[in-house]
Amino acid sequence: MSEIARVLSRRTRKEHCAYKGDLDLKRGDRCLVESEFGGDLVDVLAENSEINLRPELLKRIPRILYKATEDDERKFEWLLEREQHAFGLCLERIKARNLPMKLSAVRYFFNEKKGIFFYTADGRIDFRQLVRDLAKELRMRIEMRQIGVRDEAKLIGGLGVCGRPLCCFSFMRNFEPVTIQKARKQQIVINPTKISGLCGRLMCCLAFEEEGLGRLYTGEERVPVDELSQEKRG
Repeated sequence: MSEIARVLSRRTRKEHCAYKGDLDLKRGDRCLVESEFGGDLVDVLAENSEINLRPELLKRIPRILYKATEDDERKFEWLLEREQHAFGLCLERIKARNLPMKLSAVRYFFNEKKGIFFYTADGRIDFRQLVRDLAKELRMRIEMRQIGVRDEAKLIGGLGVCGRPLCCFSFMRNFEPVTIQKARKQQIVINPTKISGLCGRLMCCLAFEEEGLGRLYTGEERVPVDELSQEKRG
């Protein structure tokens, strides 16, 4: 698909596809791509992607807005520095106000008008005074967004027990329920330290392995073993 390019996010270091439209791009170009935070800086890995995606996946592909300028690159680096500063400031205020919450990450919008502070907590938190402190110091709109521990792992990333980047961070879009029965079906020793991920929940790959029993994976499609055998015999 000539209108789709393969790019690498400068923030997350994830590879993904993006619509390039009529833009004349080449490998190594830096561009600004649509994102939930108003824009993300990416490096072009391949100007024409050979990947054929299903229609439902095509709808999720972001659009390349334009080729990034030096000002865009400087602004992106500045935003990362401001996020680090805001993270440290928020940690200080949380400790000073003795709030039972854990700060996970801070993300600034590319237009610098809003910052989202992601956190985890066991229950509801009255963070109104905290928001006032942050807004007064940072002079921007502040949103506190509570997330679960699995979402935290997906946001921050890390390495699993297999030595590879976390599945939720690298390629998963949605979480599927993972139960202890999935481990039992695979005859895995039920040891919490062995079957739990960095988030403390059951590893997502337990669901992948269960689905793999009696099936083979071919790209995006899952083909039953019997069908593959019939094709080979034919």
